Amino acid sequence: MTNPDILADRFEEHRGHLRAVAYRMLGSLAEADDAVQEAWLKLSRTDADEIQNLGGWLTTAVGRVCLDMLRSRTARREEPMDDTFVPDPVVRPLSRIDPEQEVLEADSVGLALLVVLETLEPAERLAFVLHDLFAVPFDDIAPIVERTSAATRQLASRARRRVQGATPSADRDLGRQREVVDAFLAASRGGDFEALVALLHPDVVLRADAGALVRGAAASKLVHGAKAVAEQAAMFAQFAGSARLVLVNDSIGLITAPDDRPLSVTAVTVADGRITGMYILADPERLARLELPALEH
Repeated sequence: MTNPDILADRFEEHRGHLRAVAYRMLGSLAEADDAVQEAWLKLSRTDADEIQNLGGWLTTAVGRVCLDMLRSRTARREEPMDDTFVPDPVVRPLSRIDPEQEVLEADSVGLALLVVLETLEPAERLAFVLHDLFAVPFDDIAPIVERTSAATRQLASRARRRVQGATPSADRDLGRQREVVDAFLAASRGGDFEALVALLHPDVVLRADAGALVRGAAASKLVHGAKAVAEQAAMFAQFAGSARLVLVNDSIGLITAPDDRPLSVTAVTVADGRITGMYILADPERLARLELPALEH
């Protein structure tokens, strides 16, 4: 692999996997790309002929980069993470979705999980993501977090309990998800408040991230309960006509775009025929950086 072109080709074979790892670690698509690029720079400065398992080496290299980025992010933050924060969504058009293939998509991870991962300490997040989501052995993770394998196992175990306790259950069937989201849109467009409440789980949580600059009714908020969430939907019913179904990460979601200008992206979790969670990114600056599909009318 001493030939730079061959090394670059080998790296490109792993880029999708590395981006998936970094996205789960950072919850930011732009930062994930930066982490992957940093891993390439590390590889280009390394004697690649000494690397026996390139995929494993690159995965741990990206892990180290992401851990440093998370620690730097934590050090810069004067206050705890705002509980209205919504990670970057991955948005794709429904017309390209093969439900059987969707399980295999590299970026198929729910925003609900990413929200919970934001609450973990950097080392916990690394241990959980690498081991539980990508099957990296604890012996390989331990040097990254500078702990023993046993201590690293405890990090992942602690993170796993947090994740399992905070991640809502969700119906994985896209067809059943679509039925519920379609009905919710119809109720919003028709101004049927009782139908909205009936489609929401009593303990539904709405998390809206509009960024730091938006004020008033559209500002960031965390809303609990079916009636309160239905009231929010009713308040913004005027925009329901411009909402279009898309795939947001691993579930049916919405792009709301009056005059074809994206106003928000919403991920929805559905369980037992009702909506249990809504995750809305409405931050204009972050929306502008996302790769959003053309709207289907």
